[in-house]
Amino acid sequence: MQDRIDNPGRTRWRRFAAMMVPATAAVGAILFGMQSGAIAADITVSGQTFKIAADRLEGDGFKQYGGIVKEKNGKTHPVALSEIDSAKLYKLCQSVRADLPGLPVVLTINAGDDEPATARDLLIAMDTLEGNATFSNIKIGRDATDLNPSARAGSFGQNSEKVNITGVRQVSRYTTAATFNLTGLRLKVNVGEDAKGKECF
Repeated sequence: MQDRIDNPGRTRWRRFAAMMVPATAAVGAILFGMQSGAIAADITVSGQTFKIAADRLEGDGFKQYGGIVKEKNGKTHPVALSEIDSAKLYKLCQSVRADLPGLPVVLTINAGDDEPATARDLLIAMDTLEGNATFSNIKIGRDATDLNPSARAGSFGQNSEKVNITGVRQVSRYTTAATFNLTGLRLKVNVGEDAKGKECF
């Protein structure tokens, strides 16, 4: 079975993610509340989002469910969590604003122009995702604990054998991977006038 999700231009996931994320949801590999029956982790996020773009993402072993991430001050953010066993990212771009008082600063990382960047055991906690997505053998509406035992029982989940997303545009709060190979890595700190228009999108 193959399910394709298309919208004019890009697939918009904000409403879909909101459906997946109950207020008391727990996070797979990021943060869980012990009261929700999940494990606790000592990872806190900065509270700042960053942007990721790619011409194409090809992944094997895709899982998605809802969760939360927490800042050190205790503030929490609902997120959509995506796990991918192995991924290839073509023409990858990552950017984050790091402005100083009165001085625009944008940090950019680019990779995967000639050969794709690759990741293993990739986990992404995101606010939004846009693109044209094709899922192979997708199962929608699963109990999230069948995808990650640390998720909250009864919460929404979905998974597929493969995922292919073109025109990836993603706003994230946290990413982790067992390995992340950035072929052709280019990192640059863009300051002042050079920072204008340097974010990935």
